[in-house]
Amino acid sequence: MKYLITESQFDHIIFKYLDNQDFIKIDINDSIFFVNSEGDEHAQIRYDKDDGWCSIYWRLIEEISTFFSMHEYDSEQVIGKWVEHTLQMKVAKTRGGHVDYPPMD
Repeated sequence: MKYLITESQFDHIIFKYLDNQDFIKIDINDSIFFVNSEGDEHAQIRYDKDDGWCSIYWRLIEEISTFFSMHEYDSEQVIGKWVEHTLQMKVAKTRGGHVDYPPMD
């Protein structure tokens, strides 16, 4: 059986998936980090409050792409939309890669 859903409905499903990851948001200087736990070496997402750039850990992009059968570019974009929705701040641009996270001392 096939189902037709709109893009916004699909985005909403991915938003729910990301909401259920229970990321910890940590605000450090001009950035907001989304981490799985405070001791993590890498953040899953880093949002730069100064320029609106959203850096996304490549493994999170890959996880969303695989789970939802999407292209990685589309996964990156929908994660950026989720960050915008979650923080109520404009995401100017997204990029994938490593997202270093400064450890809390």
